[in-house]
Amino acid sequence: MSSNKRFPLITDQALAELRQRVGKKLEKQIIWISECNEEAIRHYAHGIGDDNPLWCDPEYAKTTRYGSLLAPPSILHAMTPMNAFQGLPGIHAMYAGGDWTWHSPMRVGDKIRTETALKDLIEHKTRFSGRSIQQVVHFDLYNQRNEKVAECDQWAFRTERDTAREKGVKYKNLKAQKVYSDEEIQRIADAYANEYVRGRDTLYWEDAKVGDALPPILKGPMTITGFIAFVQGWGGIFVRAHKLAFKLFRSAPGSAIPNSRNIPDVPERVHWENEFATRVGAPAPYDYGPERISWMSHIMTNWIGDDGWLYRLNARIRRHNPEGDLLTISGKVIAKGEEAGKATVTCELRAENQDGELSCEGTAVAILPRKKSA
Repeated sequence: MSSNKRFPLITDQALAELRQRVGKKLEKQIIWISECNEEAIRHYAHGIGDDNPLWCDPEYAKTTRYGSLLAPPSILHAMTPMNAFQGLPGIHAMYAGGDWTWHSPMRVGDKIRTETALKDLIEHKTRFSGRSIQQVVHFDLYNQRNEKVAECDQWAFRTERDTAREKGVKYKNLKAQKVYSDEEIQRIADAYANEYVRGRDTLYWEDAKVGDALPPILKGPMTITGFIAFVQGWGGIFVRAHKLAFKLFRSAPGSAIPNSRNIPDVPERVHWENEFATRVGAPAPYDYGPERISWMSHIMTNWIGDDGWLYRLNARIRRHNPEGDLLTISGKVIAKGEEAGKATVTCELRAENQDGELSCEGTAVAILPRKKSA
């Protein structure tokens, strides 16, 4: 095997074979976690940089209306199968967004069952890689009482690695590597120390106004350590060691891509190895797609507090966040209304890097309590 070997291309035959799976349930699912125990909740919350005591402090959580720890809504990324975007072997899967609805909380002890099916395949021409296939997968998630706790569509763009590197124009004009001054790092540290978490200070529907800005949050500056922290909570289909890695390579040869020493290694190393990240057309090692979606839910749960409910989130990824980038996530209220007897607010969300480049955008709907009439 050689590290200079060219990657496979998208063929009409492989695409036609994959289309035969549309609407069919995924039978063999590889799930990272299936139970909301304290450790799983904490590892996921910490992996996205969220220390909300509703997820992380059992004594605090006992004093809330739930009476116990909850899992952050986005933990369900770790409960959807890591092999959902299958088919088209050797074609890179670039996670690009999700459209979530949460129906009920996930409490400590809840066991989650997931049903998964390929929903659609849409062909695109992209700035990143030329021809690509948007693969849309639908998930329904149920607890041990067979109650549907959430449902979502998630999508990834299946891209030709060589084409992305050779012909993609999205990252052709790379900027100089950002080096932070001591003063900049201190400002970032201060912002984290003062991050707003509403907690038990109830936000009532009547008090939220169209045009209100959400307290912004930071993510970054991006480091390899941070990317690995997310994997500890979210899991990784390819992150295996020694014997288990070689068993994976035997069962899925497309997952074995030789490195510069001709050692087979996994495609997921785009998130920590510069040489391979640039081989697939990215500017540098970069963060994970579900991680970015989770950050968009983080700003919402900080703002709505313990008594609010994050009901829906549709988030679209616009670019990678390579090592060194610093994101500011902001939001504002754009509408108020009522749905099924519940008072709702709709928020527009944006994540921009230190140069003002759009990384992720989305729309979220939260349910807020009403004030009791006199």
